[in-house]
Amino acid sequence: MEKQLRKDSKVMWVLKALLVSYIITGILLLILTFLMYKIELNEKSVAAAIIAVYLVSTLIGGIIIGKFARVKRYLWGMGLGIVYFGLLLLITLGVYRTLNGSAANLMTTFILCAGGGMAGGMLS
Repeated sequence: MEKQLRKDSKVMWVLKALLVSYIITGILLLILTFLMYKIELNEKSVAAAIIAVYLVSTLIGGIIIGKFARVKRYLWGMGLGIVYFGLLLLITLGVYRTLNGSAANLMTTFILCAGGGMAGGMLS
């Protein structure tokens, strides 16, 4: 029973950190949308801002899960970044029915999400 409780709590850690990460992603994307409307940002600026949103979101999620884990925080953070990327990929596939972008773009996004989560775990 004790092991089951601990396992469930670890799953809850990941879910809570992911929820916070996606809430932050939503807020930052809304701010970016407002800025696009008001300032008329070009495509390169928007792409850079989206990358920054991924990094900030996974960094904060990594910090949160690192606080929960207390040991091997960088691995927990990296795992969170990987799960964040996986859900992002599933959402993209669900909405567009295809992957937008090249394999290099996908790999870069994966590395940024995993690295952001790992950095957050190390900072926690």
